[in-house]
Amino acid sequence: MNVVVLVGRLTRDPDIRQSQGENQTVVARYTLAVDRRFSRNNSEQNADFISMVSFGKTAEFIEKYVKKGTKLVVRGRIQTGSYTNKDGQKVYTTDVVGEDVEFAESKKASEGADGGSSYSEPRGDAGSGADDGFINVPEGINEELPFA
Repeated sequence: MNVVVLVGRLTRDPDIRQSQGENQTVVARYTLAVDRRFSRNNSEQNADFISMVSFGKTAEFIEKYVKKGTKLVVRGRIQTGSYTNKDGQKVYTTDVVGEDVEFAESKKASEGADGGSSYSEPRGDAGSGADDGFINVPEGINEELPFA
């Protein structure tokens, strides 16, 4: 089974083109910066830069709504290929074909990542005061929770 799920940010605006040939379709090429979970030391690169391509309606969505810095969840598959360059050398390629693309954060949150306004979820009165994004459950409410 060839299934890939990635969460990352676009490193630059996507490159949008029309495919050549009889059945023309929109093609979006973009690069996702995907954070690594662990690094051996602080001097190592902490992200991988994954070459992505999407076609058709998915590419049209990317063209319309996605720009540099947008955080996405992309589901797709790995695709390898090869071509002969102008110097006659065979070049091998590996891309992730993004078949299902979703926003990983709100528009306001993504604007905050690029130096715009930041966004945090509204907090109820039961908040602990700590800015960790969680709300403390008040004492004695466990009986009312279906998962407690």
